[in-house]
Amino acid sequence: MSLNGAVSLASVGKRFGNYVALHKIDLDIRPGEFFSLLGPSGSGKTTTLRIIAGLETPDTGQVSIDGRDVTHLAPGDRDAAMVFQSYALYPHMTVAENIGFPLRMIKTPRADIERQVRQAAERVRIAHLLHRRPGQLSGGQQQRCALARAIVRSPRLFLLDEPLSNLDAKLRAETRAEIKLLQRKLDVTAIYVTHDQEEAMTLSDRMAIFIEGRIVQLGTPEEVFGRPVSSTVADFLGNPPMNLLPGMLVGNRLTVEGQTLHLAGGVGNDPRPVLMGVRPGDITLDPNGWPATVVLAELLGESVIADLLLGQAPLKARFNQMRRFAENEPVRIGIDPARVHLFDPTGPRIDLKQN
Repeated sequence: MSLNGAVSLASVGKRFGNYVALHKIDLDIRPGEFFSLLGPSGSGKTTTLRIIAGLETPDTGQVSIDGRDVTHLAPGDRDAAMVFQSYALYPHMTVAENIGFPLRMIKTPRADIERQVRQAAERVRIAHLLHRRPGQLSGGQQQRCALARAIVRSPRLFLLDEPLSNLDAKLRAETRAEIKLLQRKLDVTAIYVTHDQEEAMTLSDRMAIFIEGRIVQLGTPEEVFGRPVSSTVADFLGNPPMNLLPGMLVGNRLTVEGQTLHLAGGVGNDPRPVLMGVRPGDITLDPNGWPATVVLAELLGESVIADLLLGQAPLKARFNQMRRFAENEPVRIGIDPARVHLFDPTGPRIDLKQN
């Protein structure tokens, strides 16, 4: 049985001079998955993609595709197509020539090239632009041309490096949906590099979170968002990210800025310093809740992002209602104990023992 696009990295490490880009990472990507490598700039995600593509060679470890060791194979021998952030189109070639370039490199008959180019262009809705040159295209059309060039050979791996970062917000959302549909139609494994968590959350079957050259969490979007393994991951995911406030936990009693919350579980009766994590969307307006002060409020149409002060601690809340707040307006906020995350001050998640 063909595995058709399974990728495995075993103890893959990479240095650039004294800089360690990857700390011997392990990763298994399943056939047909849409898998995202998510992390801030410099976290190692693009280096990982380039190693899978064969554009970089790891200093340690092994890269396998469908069970075959490809660590030292040339990029052209890996049956992988890559879409770059810059699109990397040849300006002197027409759209048709750009799309057909990979086929010409493997000496595909001319009639087959014309047929496959048109099919690829139709898939991304640029068949009417085949005679133009890249300089005559919009950013979105150039992106579609790059996508068509990547899929024209029907590769088993579809590698995308920040492919939407040069598009405006509306076009980015549209193209994001098209990439997902395209991947499903082609039934191909897609590995997608992004620093944009919204892209990763909406596109991915699973994702790996990269921080400083290490994979710090791996799972489905629901798993990673719902149970971040550390305060670092919690602070990275979400827009706005999770609030992290210092507090004290005694049994199931959590105290933050002089306010108390009773949790469903605890960690023993000795006082323990913790970080309370609560997402902005899990904070509500509650007449019986904790007292806070509105510092700034941003109307976003269907919701309001409010910068609050809870005692001396800054807090962001997303209220799903249209309402204007006065500067320094006192409010009362509710926090659902079931939606609270707890972390040790050094970072790791704390799992409570249920009462």
